[in-house]
Amino acid sequence: MLHTLDAPAVRTWCRLALGSLGQAREEIDALNVYPVPDGDTGTNLYLTVEAAAAAVENCFTVAPGTDPGADDGTGPDLATAVRAMARGALIGARGNSGVILAQWLRGLAEALAAGGGADRLRAALSRAAESAYQAVADPVEGTLLTVAATAAREADVAGAALSEVADTAHRAARRALLHTPEQLDVLAEAGVVDAGGRGLVAVLGALADAVAGHRPMGPLALNQPLPPIGATGFAAGCEGHVRPPGPGHPAFEVIYLLDAPDSALPALRERLAALGDSLVVGGGDGLWNVHVHVDDAGAAVEAGVGAGRPHRIRITHFAEAAARAGTDGAPRGERRPRTRAVLSVVSGTGLADLCEQAGAAVLHADPDRPPASAELAEAVRRTGARELVLLLNDPELRAAAGAAADQLREEGVRIAVLPTRSPVQGLAALAVHEASRRFDEDVVAMTSAAGATRYAELAVAEGESWTMAGVCQAGDVLGLIDGDVAVIGADLAGTGETVLARMLAAGGELVTLILGEGAPDGLADQLVAHARRQRPEVDAVVFEGGQESAPLLIGVE
Repeated sequence: MLHTLDAPAVRTWCRLALGSLGQAREEIDALNVYPVPDGDTGTNLYLTVEAAAAAVENCFTVAPGTDPGADDGTGPDLATAVRAMARGALIGARGNSGVILAQWLRGLAEALAAGGGADRLRAALSRAAESAYQAVADPVEGTLLTVAATAAREADVAGAALSEVADTAHRAARRALLHTPEQLDVLAEAGVVDAGGRGLVAVLGALADAVAGHRPMGPLALNQPLPPIGATGFAAGCEGHVRPPGPGHPAFEVIYLLDAPDSALPALRERLAALGDSLVVGGGDGLWNVHVHVDDAGAAVEAGVGAGRPHRIRITHFAEAAARAGTDGAPRGERRPRTRAVLSVVSGTGLADLCEQAGAAVLHADPDRPPASAELAEAVRRTGARELVLLLNDPELRAAAGAAADQLREEGVRIAVLPTRSPVQGLAALAVHEASRRFDEDVVAMTSAAGATRYAELAVAEGESWTMAGVCQAGDVLGLIDGDVAVIGADLAGTGETVLARMLAAGGELVTLILGEGAPDGLADQLVAHARRQRPEVDAVVFEGGQESAPLLIGVE
């Protein structure tokens, strides 16, 4: 339990918030009916927090003379971390809700830079709510703004402990969210709560988790689903669909970063407000994120030119985005030639070689810093394919891959994300890939092959910890089967034999062993011999994977 926020706590908060929004992304997208039912609020909030989290990670990475992962007083201070978080969110903010959330984080950072105690957090939540309201040209109740204001108001009278302030804010936000349909007719008509407010609940839940001392992934942010709204929680025909704006609504969303002095902002706001609606301008100190819905996108950009230097300009035509929905990115009725590729995300040169030999493009992943959504999207673009199967080989990549896939579909790429949880499942999928088949048939075959492959790995414990198999100590060898610790042993060979025996007890015809960087000589031969003693009919293949994350990966098909 923390008594004051510090930089490592902010780092944990960002990681928890990103995980929570990743799990809730599709749910929040489905709730998105206001201000435009374009089904992207969850994705936009995820990308905004992803940028904030990356900026905080960079603080730890680049701090001179520090251990990036250490919490020993040599890393960044609280002010540095929260300012990086706010600036990262501002630069990476997407959509209406993303810009508002970025401005909420900026207000929070302004107050927390002076200290991280309970009273400072109270002040920070109030400043964050004020800042968010100020960013919106025409504030509307029943939205993220209302949820933020309610959280701040109730946190202001919470108990003296930091944990009480954070927990009260989270619980107040949840209650406020459930009342949003009473404040905004369009939500009541659709039978949903506000999407942006739902995202803020996830962020505040992650903050409460971080203060409580939970590590990613913590219980408050992730395991308290909201009560359903109405009979089903979603309006019929709303979930998962992007709809064009109704009559009279502007046709374009325009968003850009703007380098401009503070003095230029009043005139810019006035000019943009006359052009359209949903105007949000967040930022400060010469850097702003501008978001507006207009009919004349060129005029909105010209307004930015008149105020300063706009850059990272993104213009979305709502009708075209709606036309792409449900058609894998291609506008309805359009036929275009397809080239197909498979992209496999792996770490280790041996694994990369195996995937390339099987015909896949490869994204080399840093085991300490998994690729973000932008890196995944760029790797897909580099293939030049219009149809692509993405093999993740890591459950932690699902949220980032989902956000990347949404972006790519808007660009016309037909993409299927196979949530393979281990490289052995990815290799099984590649083994049945046939580019000559129809895309859907190929995806089904690859998914079936991956799903039929049970996976395990050996890892070395870094410290004492509770696991499903009991308490482990530093240096113990952990045998994980299907992602859960099933065996705790003293050495790689003995633990590997126990893991293999348990997996083969359920049946299997082929054992795949992928040796990591730290695997000792003779390990594979010993395990193959053990498998054949138990089941003489089993075939076995051994590969040098070179992965740093685990000395051994095991697959049983």
